[in-house]
Amino acid sequence: MREPAVAGSFYPDTPKAIETELARLMPAGPAAPARAVVVPHAGWIYSGAVAGETYAQVAVPRLAVLLGPNHTGLGVPGALMSEGLWRYPGGAVPVAQELAASLLTAAHDLQGDTWAHLREHALEVQLPFLHRRQPALAIVPISIGRTDPGFCRAVGEALGRVVAAWPEPVLIVDSTDLNHYESQAVSQRKDRLAIDAMVALDPEGLWRAVRTHDISMCGIAPTQALLWAAPALGIRSARLVRYQTSGDVSGDFARVVGYAGLVLE
Repeated sequence: MREPAVAGSFYPDTPKAIETELARLMPAGPAAPARAVVVPHAGWIYSGAVAGETYAQVAVPRLAVLLGPNHTGLGVPGALMSEGLWRYPGGAVPVAQELAASLLTAAHDLQGDTWAHLREHALEVQLPFLHRRQPALAIVPISIGRTDPGFCRAVGEALGRVVAAWPEPVLIVDSTDLNHYESQAVSQRKDRLAIDAMVALDPEGLWRAVRTHDISMCGIAPTQALLWAAPALGIRSARLVRYQTSGDVSGDFARVVGYAGLVLE
């Protein structure tokens, strides 16, 4: 049982408050199938509108693979939780054990590990959104703690092969925030470089942009993995749904964090 680690800080800690926030953050409208999404993972007060608008456009299937960074340093570099149940206030989501086992077999750089997920917030904050969109949801949570391109490519290509061959639809959810704690003007310029590489489905270009321009994008590892998975999944396009910074919410434009939501089809 993976208990909530950040309820009450990153998102509400009561079922009623969660439902109220989700109703506000996810606008009603048409939704269509997608192969993957990129969503932020800050506190809902700052990034929830970006995540909610992105999820609102996607018909979420029963199965989802969740890719996120490792902020805590716990566990192994490629940590896949292969069984169990993830709880949040008012809900619970099981791990999709068969899909998890297939990924562990195919991706030699992934290991079954629960420690990396115990206090990690990046995937937990996605669960209420996904569960609201798909009550029958089952997930495979993966935390990636190595950013080097070779590691991310190996994980991503194995992920693409397994998901492409799976007998039912699987949504890949990649969680990342963008540039951290620089001015609004600087972050908007840097974030645009990272977003352009994601829209171009270019993992090598994303890595170069992050390294060359010193973009403090915390989810560079899982995002590279997603982009390396894209060819096997038949992904042909990525579109930006919404971009904003923490400054757009708080009014403090001196030290902002950037957030983007994308849909990959």
